[in-house]
Amino acid sequence: MKIAVIGANGMVGSRAIAEAVGRSHEVDAYSRKGNDVHGATGYSLDATNTTELVQVINSHDATIIATAGRDQSDESMKNLHSQLIAAAPSGRLIVVGGAGALENPEGERFYNTPDFPEEYRSEAKKFGGILDDYRENASMLKWTMLAPAFVIAPGVRTGLYFESKDTPAGGFVSAEDFAVALIDEAVAPKHMRERFTVASQDEETAQGK
Repeated sequence: MKIAVIGANGMVGSRAIAEAVGRSHEVDAYSRKGNDVHGATGYSLDATNTTELVQVINSHDATIIATAGRDQSDESMKNLHSQLIAAAPSGRLIVVGGAGALENPEGERFYNTPDFPEEYRSEAKKFGGILDDYRENASMLKWTMLAPAFVIAPGVRTGLYFESKDTPAGGFVSAEDFAVALIDEAVAPKHMRERFTVASQDEETAQGK
């Protein structure tokens, strides 16, 4: 299987590459600088160039968009996805979302609740808006959004995770287990045109405790 990872040098992107390479998939690593990542061929890509982005998506079996939301302005990130949706690529894409746009048991998005940390509210709203755009305007696209638990950090690959749709699956996911879920979805899609979230089943082990 041929997989593209956009945001190859980030915490999630680099681990998604390692997971895919470990399963013997052919992986292309895209970043601004185009650095090679172990086991994958590196290419330079400006993700805001919609034409180039569509070419990447259409030339791979699955493309993971793991660019960090905090590294881009709200308007830039919104435009990236709205223009991508309008361009209607034919390939399959998996967007890494944010936990703040998940919902509590009452169906309210966490970023709208009073206790949500103010320093993360803007980024969380950004991902909420991107999700709404896909849900409302991308009915013909082969898209999925995967959001992490509220805490995602480098840790241990246990290979075991809980899944949920719009409410948190748990409190922590190692970046390694998150990568497992990304590649699982890339290889065997179960969440076409929807958002889901994962958390490590054994959080202590995943944290390396």
